[in-house]
Amino acid sequence: MYSHRSTILHTLVAALPDSLELRRADSLLPVVPMFHANAWGLPYAAAMVGCKLVFPGPHLDPPSLVELMQNEGVTVAAGVPTIWIGIRDLLDAKPGAFELRPNVRMIVGGSAAPEQLIRDFDRLGLTLVHAWGMTETSPIGTVSRLTPELAAADEATRYRMRARQGVAVPLVDIRVRNEAGDVPADDSTSGEVLIRGPWIAGSYAGGHAQERWTADGYFRTGDVARIDKHGYIQLTDRIADLVKSGGEWIATQELENALMGHPSVREAAVIGVPHPKWSERPIAAVVFKDGHSATPDELRAFLATKFPKYCLCDAFVTVDAIPRTSAGKFNKTALRAKFKDWTW
Repeated sequence: MYSHRSTILHTLVAALPDSLELRRADSLLPVVPMFHANAWGLPYAAAMVGCKLVFPGPHLDPPSLVELMQNEGVTVAAGVPTIWIGIRDLLDAKPGAFELRPNVRMIVGGSAAPEQLIRDFDRLGLTLVHAWGMTETSPIGTVSRLTPELAAADEATRYRMRARQGVAVPLVDIRVRNEAGDVPADDSTSGEVLIRGPWIAGSYAGGHAQERWTADGYFRTGDVARIDKHGYIQLTDRIADLVKSGGEWIATQELENALMGHPSVREAAVIGVPHPKWSERPIAAVVFKDGHSATPDELRAFLATKFPKYCLCDAFVTVDAIPRTSAGKFNKTALRAKFKDWTW
């Protein structure tokens, strides 16, 4: 349930410089359905600051979007990672074919964007800005902007921090909790993200699922994350998407983002499938870039430099495309249904 007050407060904070940084001179393109979390609240923010608002219509393919960005002088755009992956690939395939405004700010949310994608857009002269939220949070909860201290850090640290979902925006409180309580800010211990604030929903229409809220007003998001000493959260998975193998939890989203850092991989989605010994094991559905390939052993060796052995995918399946939800996210429910009869 939203209120007029909650939407106004969300709109005010969304436009702040360290949030989405909107101003009257901007041309804003939300590549987000209006039915999905109010198009991330961006139409309200555009109306408030008086900036130009550009709608993509039914054509969400990369050439149509890039042409629209060029023709409408877009300075700020917003969408899920799959949208930006397609645009990255198009700009790489046709260098110099489009004249976009310099330093276009591209807000990415809905799921975690790989660090490599952020690096690629920097190379192309465009800036990817990570944010996180949910329909229940109106949706903005965090934005990843570098603090002055981190902006002066080495390049590897800056990219690593930009690939995180960031810190809570003003007026929002965030906790990361597990069964032992609030997790330490050690960037190692995982827990569920809990959030509260003046535009965080306090109930659903009809009053169902009140167990999603704690007694002190925090909403249980179902997202799993770590938090570091700077207060930046790093999402690792949805609770529903975690793979439990031999009693150990495996975060599929971290595996996906690592795989998409491989030079041959365009997209990757990891799911758990039943296993006779370990209960579940992770397998990866992989889409390769045009003209590229890699063997399962090569992909597993690439992951082995970043993860312990028990986390590594046991199988890699090449697919033409990964199914999407109506909001453009990877549809893991469809993938699990497709591979439910997987045999070892």
